[in-house]
Amino acid sequence: MQPKGKIFDDLSNLMTNAMGVAQGARDEANNAMKSMLDRWLADRDFVTREEFDAVRTMAQKAREENATLQARIAALEAKQG
Repeated sequence: MQPKGKIFDDLSNLMTNAMGVAQGARDEANNAMKSMLDRWLADRDFVTREEFDAVRTMAQKAREENATLQARIAALEAKQG
C-alpha cells in the first residue's frame, strides 16, 4: 500500500496534467473558432474597422467641403442679386 502522501502527490500530478490538457484543448478550440469566423467574415466582404474609419473620415471631409462650397455659392448669389 502506498503512503498517503504519495497518493496525494499522484492525484495532484494527475489533476495538474488534466488542467494542462484542458487548457490546450480550450486554446485549440478558440483558435479554430477564430479562424472559422475570420473565413466566414472574409467570404461576406465585410470591411475591417480600419477601412470603415478611413471611409468615414473621407465622408466627413467631403461634407465639410460641401458646406464650404455652399457658403461660397450663397455669397456669390447674394452679390449678384
